[in-house]
Amino acid sequence: MNRKPNFLRNAGAVLSLAVLAGCTGMNTTQSGAVGVNRTQYMSSMVPSQALDQEAAQQYTDILKQAQSKGLLDRDAQQLARVRAISQRLIDQADVFRPDAAGWKWEVHVLSSDEVNAWCMPGGKIAVYTGLIAKIKPSDDELAAVLGHEISHALREHARERVSQQMATDLGLSVLSIATGSSVASDLGGELTSVMFTLPNSRTHETEADRMGVELAARAGYDPRAAVTLWQKMGSAAQGNSPPEILSTHPSAASRISDLQAAAQKVMPLYEQSKGTAAR
Repeated sequence: MNRKPNFLRNAGAVLSLAVLAGCTGMNTTQSGAVGVNRTQYMSSMVPSQALDQEAAQQYTDILKQAQSKGLLDRDAQQLARVRAISQRLIDQADVFRPDAAGWKWEVHVLSSDEVNAWCMPGGKIAVYTGLIAKIKPSDDELAAVLGHEISHALREHARERVSQQMATDLGLSVLSIATGSSVASDLGGELTSVMFTLPNSRTHETEADRMGVELAARAGYDPRAAVTLWQKMGSAAQGNSPPEILSTHPSAASRISDLQAAAQKVMPLYEQSKGTAAR
């Protein structure tokens, strides 16, 4: 039987209490048809409004920098396409949280070779031209990307991660004092990455995938396109992706399997949206 030294057991208890201190359990969104209903823990030190304001300021700075370099919204047709798809998804966001209708949504395209897109807290969206040029997504596939990123914002994953990091930093400080060792901080950081931050980050990705598929289906985009999208992503990686256990993102294989199940679940919503559009 392996027994931990008393000081390690005590320090572990102190760390656990510190990590949980100041965090409140909540569910930022309704579950939707895909059933996203995990309890989230948010710190009172990270109010949603403050994070939204910070995101808006950072977004403004990013746009100004891109504009100064001639990298902002260079292709009007491309921008119109991205905005049109985004708006159809945004129109369905109230399924998960009604207050999103009042967000100050913004959508821009940044010229960059990077295959990327994101949505900051409060609805600040950016799509990189590298994603469009290298993946060549159909409208349905682009809706899958945008639905995924919008879902991160709806679910307030950024706020949750900031809350976790602040609580963890507090816990490590207390642990260092409790053990009298500066090494505890480094070891604790590695342990936190594997046992705390990493699993939650992967959970965030799965939640955003499932919610994004539902947003796309409700907006009239084929939810099965999320599968072909990630097949393209996997091919583009050409074996350069890290093993799943070391990644904050699920592997392409496990992601595709989960997306196939989610897509089937929301197919009736897609069929209904097509029928409504046809009338």
